[in-house]
Amino acid sequence: MSRKSDPFALDLTPELIIRAYQAGIFPMAEDAGSPDLFWVSPQHRGILPLEAFHVSRSLRKRLKHHNFSILVDTDFEATIEACATAGVDREATWINGTIRRLYGQLFERGVCHTVEVWDGNDLVGGLYGLSLGAAFFGESMFHRRTDASKIALAHLVERLRAGGYRLLDTQFVTDHLRSFGGIEIAREDYEARLAEALATEGDFFALEHGRKGPPATG
Repeated sequence: MSRKSDPFALDLTPELIIRAYQAGIFPMAEDAGSPDLFWVSPQHRGILPLEAFHVSRSLRKRLKHHNFSILVDTDFEATIEACATAGVDREATWINGTIRRLYGQLFERGVCHTVEVWDGNDLVGGLYGLSLGAAFFGESMFHRRTDASKIALAHLVERLRAGGYRLLDTQFVTDHLRSFGGIEIAREDYEARLAEALATEGDFFALEHGRKGPPATG
């Protein structure tokens, strides 16, 4: 991983965050209590190829028979709060107050989106990320019920495929993401894919418009 200070050593604004992502750079904090952010541009970038998204047999069965409600963009504050809370998903978090504020502003502008998994009135899983052009930048996800984050991710991929997205950026690749087909690519390859994705426009709400993408691989 490499950290960059320029050309983004300016006052942090939603516009600056967007410019950074368009340049292949994203912000992080050392921990939730840190007031500052640093800029990250990994030598190898994690992506989840949409055309090769892998759904296991057990998850495919779970997707057909769960009783959760999957909603989009209904409760950003609760979603990012859950992502920022240490627990079964993580021992610590890089989501600080600055990130909450900036991404909340991006949510209000329709740039940041959530996928939420609800069990009745309880938010039990979900994720959030940014949508620019036909690229989606996944930021964080969480679960409070078995498979809830997996269900959120599967729904996100279905939504992106339906909306003609070209890139699902995961920043890094964990063993969990590898099980879904996540890979690492060189920065140069990532920048080329990013430029292609930014040159077109994805429709994050294509599912509401009645469009469906091709099925995920088994």
